[in-house]
Amino acid sequence: MPAASTTPSSTSKSRTAPPSRGGGAPREGGRRRREFTTRRGLVIAAFMAPAAVFVAVFTYYPMIAGSQMAFRNWNLTDLTDTSWVGLRNFRDVFTDPAWGTVLGNTALWVVGSIVPQLVIGFAIALWLRRRFRFRGLYQALIFFPWAISGFLIGILFRWLFNSEFGVVNDLLQKAGLIDEPIAWLADPQTAMIAVLIANVWYGVTFFAIMILAALQSIPDELYEAAAIDGAGKARTLFQITIPYIRVTLALTVLLRVIWIFNFPDLIFGMTGGGPNDETHIVTTWMIKITQQGDYGKASALGLLVVAVLLVFAVFFLLATRERPVRTRGAGKRGMRS
Repeated sequence: MPAASTTPSSTSKSRTAPPSRGGGAPREGGRRRREFTTRRGLVIAAFMAPAAVFVAVFTYYPMIAGSQMAFRNWNLTDLTDTSWVGLRNFRDVFTDPAWGTVLGNTALWVVGSIVPQLVIGFAIALWLRRRFRFRGLYQALIFFPWAISGFLIGILFRWLFNSEFGVVNDLLQKAGLIDEPIAWLADPQTAMIAVLIANVWYGVTFFAIMILAALQSIPDELYEAAAIDGAGKARTLFQITIPYIRVTLALTVLLRVIWIFNFPDLIFGMTGGGPNDETHIVTTWMIKITQQGDYGKASALGLLVVAVLLVFAVFFLLATRERPVRTRGAGKRGMRS
């Protein structure tokens, strides 16, 4: 039998979707798209209102109130005079005798924590990437410290570094490295070393988690090709592994700098900033000034901390923003097609 002929009109009718009943909105993916109405907007606003009020009351209002304190004479010893003093509180911060020590301790705290954490965390991630028995158990044990509060870690290491019955001195004496106990947290020269050791132990986990996740995304074919070419472990590390995950490394370091700069928990748990303010960083010193009742000076110092963190946050956002992928010759191929 001859094939049935199709006319243009019948073809167009078959390709055209039938109109919905009642003249409703067009459908996408077989579902009718709901129109945005005033009633729906009010319902959405009603659900969002509790969260918005909570954030406004407990986050933005304290920030605004604390910011205006930085420009007033706000001291708990005399609340009758809260006059506007301009930049005097900032001048008091910069002229304080402890400012130089605090600033140096903050730089040492950030750099002395980041570098060992990155190196040790990278080594642990490389080790955990290999397949061996009980690898999951080892991962759980290594990642466990990250779930503990930093203040509790500080208290734990305060007992470990105790000069009378601490485990650290006991192990060093049994190993023959020292003859008598060291007053780690009472000596200004060793107190900062002790808190750095504790922070390195605490932060290695974060680097190990992030780097291990990045290492698992590297194709095995790259390592197989490198092995065929006769590349050694060092060459494979610096020419394949590190270049492939360099973006993750940069973002992890930048994010960790922000956290460590604003991380007073561990220091307060171990030394409280002592002895003689030798282990104070900017954030722990700000807490001390607040405890002394000088809210104006503490607020000025808090604004300085926020300014520094905003700079790092801008760098982090610039580093994590999506960049358009440029394809060479795409326009010419499109014109040819």
